[in-house]
Amino acid sequence: MSETRLNFKEMCARFDVTPRTLRYYEYIELLTPHKEGRSRFYGPREIARMTLILRGRRFGFSLEDIRRWLQLYDEAGTQTQMADWLTKAEAQLKVLEDQRRELDETIEELRELRDRSINEAG
Repeated sequence: MSETRLNFKEMCARFDVTPRTLRYYEYIELLTPHKEGRSRFYGPREIARMTLILRGRRFGFSLEDIRRWLQLYDEAGTQTQMADWLTKAEAQLKVLEDQRRELDETIEELRELRDRSINEAG
């Protein structure tokens, strides 16, 4: 059974990223595709790494945090990587919860101001 292998265009399409983004992740060495001449191919390892990169970005983690997790996995394995991730995840959850609380307060304040303005105008 052959393993999954995507070319550059397929990788962009699968993850809905621009060629510029994919090249940047290669440039900063988060991804290291197999090269054959001028063509690049991405195997299961690179596909898994891209999944982790995009998930990490979606949750608000920096590329440097993501690089650390990828490096930890390569150097120390899953358990060490997971322990570091859990610590960072707890901190990020607090940041996101604080942002949500601030956003809820801002929305409520704006609604009150809007309603007051409607009552004054009407």
